[in-house]
Amino acid sequence: MFGIYEGSVSNFHVAAKPFLDPQFDIFEWHTHFQSCVRYFLDHAQYNAPVQSLAAFMNIRLPFQKSQNPALSSRPMGSPSPGPGATAQSSHAAGKMPMGQGQQPAQMTPITFVTLLPYVRRLVATGFDAPAVLHGFFGDDWVQGIGPLYEQERRNFLFAAKSDTWVQVKMSYDMDEDQIVPFLRPMQNVSEKEIVTAETRWSEWLALQDWMLGPRAPEGGGDAATSGPGGEARRRDQVFIKSEES
Repeated sequence: MFGIYEGSVSNFHVAAKPFLDPQFDIFEWHTHFQSCVRYFLDHAQYNAPVQSLAAFMNIRLPFQKSQNPALSSRPMGSPSPGPGATAQSSHAAGKMPMGQGQQPAQMTPITFVTLLPYVRRLVATGFDAPAVLHGFFGDDWVQGIGPLYEQERRNFLFAAKSDTWVQVKMSYDMDEDQIVPFLRPMQNVSEKEIVTAETRWSEWLALQDWMLGPRAPEGGGDAATSGPGGEARRRDQVFIKSEES
């Protein structure tokens, strides 16, 4: 069905590598991610601190949704842990079996719930402290949510740079009256995070000018202001490097 990915699992793995960090294993990540989903659905959403913070951020938890509420990670028809559930099982503790011989077909299917809206809301409101992320997504949050969380922080920086406060706030609003109540500048930002964001932003500007493939700048981001439209970007100080001078 997906032409580029036709073939064995190993071929898929090789094909996916160019889009990811060389050290990133998408299959290992997915196992940790599923662990985070199980923890969030079976335990965290019924936890009072998580419910309080979700209410303050004005975002509905899966079991609170008016349409297709997700009561647990188990498919419809399976017993649900419910609000009185305890974290006795490995799933409720945010853990999953990590046996080397385990195949996807042998794994228990889980209810699909996207975690990105919660990561986005935590980042936008400044509540993305490690302790909070652990409370929402369990012990595997670093391996399971970490890569997405890192990217969402970068997206928030890009959004703030790209448009006005009103437009950025609107982009973080959600349906069912889940309007983000406020935006807060990112917390605990490191120099490394800023440098990485600068590099990615420069790559985006290069894409806008079609500075790709044989036209890709040798020096990376500095050439993103060259070529068609580059002069206008220098005048408008859109290119992030120009703001440092």
